[in-house]
Order: sequence, then C-alpha cells, then structure tokens
Amino acid sequence: MNSTKHSRGQRRPQAWIPAALALAAALAASGADARIVRIKVDSTTAATGTGQTIAYQTIRGRAWGELDPSDAKNAVITDIQAAKDPDGKVRYVTSFTITVPTNPAQGNGFLWHDVPNRGGNFLIPVVERNSGDIGLASGWQADNAGATAVPANAANPASTITTTNHWVIAPTAKDAQGNEITGNVLGRIINRSNTGGAPLNVMGNPIPYLPSTVDTAQATLKTRIAETINGQITEGTTIAPGDWAFTKSSSGTCGTKTFEQLTPADIFDNSNALLPGSLPVCITVRGGFNPALLYQVVYPAKNAYALGVGIAAFRDVGSFFRYATADDFGTANPIAGLVRGSSMRGSSQSGNFTRQFLYMGMNQDEAGRKIHDGAWPQIAGRRVAANVRWGQPDGVLELYQMGSEGAQWWVDHPDTVRGLPTKGILSRCSLTNTCPKVIEHFGGAEVYALKMTMSWVGTGGDVDIPLTRNVRRYYIPSTTHGGGSGTMTQSPPVATVNCPGNNWGQGTLLANPMPSTEMVNVIRVAMRRWVLEGALPPPSRWPTLAGGTLVNATKAEMNFPSNVPGIPDSIFAPQNFVFPVFDYDWGPEYNASDATGNPTNQPPPIRTVIPMKVPKVDADGNELGGVPTVMRDAPLGTYLGWNITAGGFHQGQVCNYVGGYVPFAVTRAQRLTTNDTRLSLQERYGSKAGYVAAVTAAANSAFQQGYLLAEDRDALIARAQASDVLVGVPPLRGKSGDERSAARPN
Repeated sequence: MNSTKHSRGQRRPQAWIPAALALAAALAASGADARIVRIKVDSTTAATGTGQTIAYQTIRGRAWGELDPSDAKNAVITDIQAAKDPDGKVRYVTSFTITVPTNPAQGNGFLWHDVPNRGGNFLIPVVERNSGDIGLASGWQADNAGATAVPANAANPASTITTTNHWVIAPTAKDAQGNEITGNVLGRIINRSNTGGAPLNVMGNPIPYLPSTVDTAQATLKTRIAETINGQITEGTTIAPGDWAFTKSSSGTCGTKTFEQLTPADIFDNSNALLPGSLPVCITVRGGFNPALLYQVVYPAKNAYALGVGIAAFRDVGSFFRYATADDFGTANPIAGLVRGSSMRGSSQSGNFTRQFLYMGMNQDEAGRKIHDGAWPQIAGRRVAANVRWGQPDGVLELYQMGSEGAQWWVDHPDTVRGLPTKGILSRCSLTNTCPKVIEHFGGAEVYALKMTMSWVGTGGDVDIPLTRNVRRYYIPSTTHGGGSGTMTQSPPVATVNCPGNNWGQGTLLANPMPSTEMVNVIRVAMRRWVLEGALPPPSRWPTLAGGTLVNATKAEMNFPSNVPGIPDSIFAPQNFVFPVFDYDWGPEYNASDATGNPTNQPPPIRTVIPMKVPKVDADGNELGGVPTVMRDAPLGTYLGWNITAGGFHQGQVCNYVGGYVPFAVTRAQRLTTNDTRLSLQERYGSKAGYVAAVTAAANSAFQQGYLLAEDRDALIARAQASDVLVGVPPLRGKSGDERSAARPN
C-alpha cells in the first residue's frame, strides 16, 4: 500500500513555525538537489572530562535540508507527497552536535553518528575521545513533544540557539484544499490518585497530538478494570461526555483543580484555536481518577506530523558531514575530510530507530552513496513508530503501542503467522549494496517485555533465523534494560525499583546488578576495527532453538528453580509473565509490512497473540546461551530480566522492562531457613579466596574467548578482591573451598 495516497494532515500550529519554515524555504531555494543546503554553527566550546588525554571541542548547530518527494528513496516516507512546499520540495530544520579533536591530526578517522534518545543531549564518552574518535549526534524525532520540543526561532538562521536537546522541525501534510486533517488518536492514563487533571503521556512525554475539538461528545473516555500481559481485557464503564473535559496544561503540568472548579479559561478554546502551553493534553474527570482503574480515551486530533521526514533528516546530516566540503552558502563542513569510516549507533528507543532507519533503506543518500559503514542498535527489540500517521515515537511496547509490525529480523524470512511478505530489515539496502556492518546486543529485559525473540525465530517460533555475515549478535544473559551497576557484594542495598512505562508501578525484587558495560566496551573496539581495518568481531552468541537454550516461556521448560525467595509460581502464568507480540488490525489505510500509512482503528482489534520464546536457565535461575560474563559465571544470586509489579493496575505481572535480583543466602544455615534450593555463597565458594578464584577463572575465560578486554578483566578481579563476599564467614567443615566451588550448579 502506497502511503502517499492516504489522507493528509497538518502539524501543530505554533505562531512562529510557518513563517520560519517559509524563511527556510527561501534560504534553501538555491539548492538544485535534495540534501543539506545550509548549516549554522551556534557555539563552539571545549569538551572536557575526567581522564581525557586528547583536547576536544564541541560544535553545536543547525542544518536546513530539503527532500525530493519524487525520488524513489523517499517514497517510503508516510505523507511526503502531502507535505510539499509550492515548489515541490519538502523542507526541514534539525539540530546537530559534533565532538571532534581540537587538533585534527589526533583523530583516527572514525565517526560515531549517535541517535539521541528522546531528544536528549549526547556527547561521545571520554574512552572514545582518548581513542581519537569523532562524535556526531543529530535530531530525528519530529513530533515536537517533551525533550524533542523545538526551541523558539530555531528555523531562523539569524538566531542563536543555546539548548542542547535535539529536534527536527518537519512539515505536516495537508489535504488537496490545503486544510489540516483530523484523525482518531488513543491515549491512556494509569495509576492516577489525585483529583485534578491527568496528562496524556507516553513514556513520560506528552502524546504530541492536540484535540481538534474540545467537544467531549466527539471523543470516548472509558475505564478498564483489568488488562493481562497477553491481552485479556476487563472493560469498565464509559464516562459521560458531561463528566470530563480536555484541559490546558501550565508549565507542562495539569494542575490540581477538580472538575467542579474548572473555568472556561482552563479548557481549550471552543473555536479550536490553540492556546499557549497546550501540551501535554490534560483530562479532568468529575470526582477525580480512581487509582485502581485505567482510563482510555479516543479523541479526534490534528497536527499530524510527517514523522518520516525526521528520519530522512538524520540520513542527510550524516551524509553532509561525511561527504560535503561546504554548504550552499559557503559555510565549511567543520569535519570535512576527517572521516574514513563511520557507524551509527543508538540505545533503547534510539536503537529501535537504528533498526527502522536501516529497514527504510535510509543508509543510502539521495546521491546513491552509502552513509554509514556500521550500525550498532543497542538493547533494541523492535522498530520505532516514527514513519506512520499519528505515530508516537516515545512509546514502548505496552498494549496498543506500535513497534512489532512487519519484519523484525535481519535477513529475508517469511512472516508465517501474520501472512506478510517475505522481508528483512536489510532487504532494501541489500538491493543497493548500502548495508552496513551490524552489531546488536541486548539481554533479558528485552526478551521479557520488549518482544526480542521474534527477531530470532520469526512469528512461527519454530526455526532459528540465520544471520548474514555482516551481522553480529551478542546476548548478555540475565541483564536488566541497559545493564546493572556491576556491584559485587553479599549485602545488596534495599532500594525501590521503579517499573518504566505508563505509571506501571514498583518492583518487588531488588535491582539487578548484572552489568553490560564490559561487553559494550568489547563492541566499541570491535566496531571501530571492523570498519577501519576489516578485523572480524568475536562470534555471535545468543540462545537458540537448535542449541536447546531457547524454550517456551513456562517454568518447566525454562527449568526455573523452585523455592526462590520472593518469586511465586503465579508470575509464570501466561497472563502475568512474558509480553507477546500482538497482531493488531490497524485498519485498511495502514501498511502492516512497512508500518506506514494511517492507522484508523483506535484501539485496534487484536487478531492474533504471538507468544515469545525465552532463554533456558541453569539451576540458579541464570540464563544460558549468551556471551560469557563474569557475574553470571561466578554469581552472587539469580539475575533476572524481569521483576514483579508490587501494586496498582499491573500488580503481580512482570514489571515492564526492568530486571530483578534475588541474592543467594550467605550461609548454608540461612539458606535452609527459607528452603532455598540454590546453594549459599558459603557452600559454593567456601571463602573469600574461593570467590576471587571463581571470578578470576570466569574473567580469564571470557577474555580468552574475546568477550572481555584485558583492562576490564583486571578490573573485575580487583573488584572481587575488594568485595565483602564471605568476609568473616567461616568455611563449612569437611570440604575444601575448591570442592565447594566445583559443586556449584552450572
């Protein structure tokens, strides 16, 4: 389905943006080809950091670009034909930040093009500066909400911008008469306990679409009593239109006025004119919100951004700073001629963007050149919803949020359950020989809540999908999202673990300390060497069906141990445990393969629930099949990619995408008091020396296999030596420490 045939919309109307885009269009008029036509450097400052050995500077600025809607490389962008200026071009403005050695001779020629997470500031870390890398970060998220909100006067090159967040000013589409369109948008409110207004947020940022009318009779607000992880719904009541209202926000908050206290000044203008401070959209309910319920609203909205233009902006910025010498106005590219190889990179939401970028074929610029030699999506299990009408790029994978549609695997593979065309993330770039070298890494949290394993075994879940030779996959077992602190202690701190997402709640288990830092350090070096020298990274390692380490998500098939303190058997029930992929029916104007077009069904019916596989675990409950990691191979407890929600609407279910930790008992006597089946520290290591020996053996093994750098090996051993593990605890009688270590489950 061609997304350019869908009905068309208009962006959020802020008073300064139309005039500023008109100015940008005039400035860009001298460019004959679609590309970055102008850059503006807003500031140049020293970039410093603890331990930094090379002098660096940070260059912040903006880029003005234009797209050719008739170019086949842009045809995948939803609504691009409807977002044109009168001369037929599509224009945008975006932010960028460059971190580069002050003395170019100290650079190594390698550039990281980083994808900002939700518009946040990003500079390459000191470890990369000390290697001589160049950093580039630029905007891509074009919904102008939350951290991606556009600063005032950003499109005016005569202004100077001081903010450090990243954004894209993208046009919105219009219908044939030049009018904005409307469409239904879904918003959800959870765990509200106050009597005032509640924001329509997604992952803490505003849903970016404003109501086209404040007439609540044209919207629907319902309650839900319960929702299960696998999509079973218990409906509540529909709230009468006269018992709720769309209200304005003030400084980003919804206020404390009750429904009875509202005045006309608190509500959007009934003429549908927008008022200042209109995001987030707030809702106030008569009698206040019931904290035990979920509130779900479907409302007619406007300001439908051409979100995919932001993805093209990221492409064009990468191309300009790699290949151009100057813009059309004579401003020099500050890193012209310095880049010998580059890799794009993103973590979590930004990693999802990286996968989406490649799927759309955006690693080829409009001149046909490959932009990035490498791509590193980190802890990313899907493609971000950034090229669809009414998309919410800030969303995760809670119910009714997009991201799992279409091919999620790298090579061409049939979508047997959903009946979609045989495709892969690299299908488009394979046709043009512009695919990068890919390294991906992730862990347990991505499996349990971010639906990762579909990319390994497809929707059928019955075959290991092979990797192409330019892709490496590293599974860091038993990790939370992004990895833990790496703390080695027998007395972990008791602290609240917050479940991410839409007011999900808190976890019952301790924070998972299993780190991913050491593997990230390996990949950082491996990507640079793979791109610049052609040196192959370590072999891929992840749980597989063929290896017997990827199984159905049941306690029995996982081989999960019984009597682990704090983990009831009820968590393993299908309604509580692993987030499945939902095959949604988004409506006839939506392209389910490309995840483009106009989703007219809000909320969408669920056609099929596709269960996910999970890693098998050892007798301690720690995952099998991943790369060797020291804390997994010399454990202090059970490290989990999941936690259990303590209370609220999701009580007893997995705590969205946050991990948990159940430490081992220190002594055998302590273990027996709880009937814990896992050996105590005393039984498995015997003494502090026994623990240090186990860490040393695990570190040396990981290093020898290529999954640990020498400096990290030494640091982990030193951390074990400095730890409190088994300090002052006498060994058990009758066995040596070596014998006890040998008895540890594997």
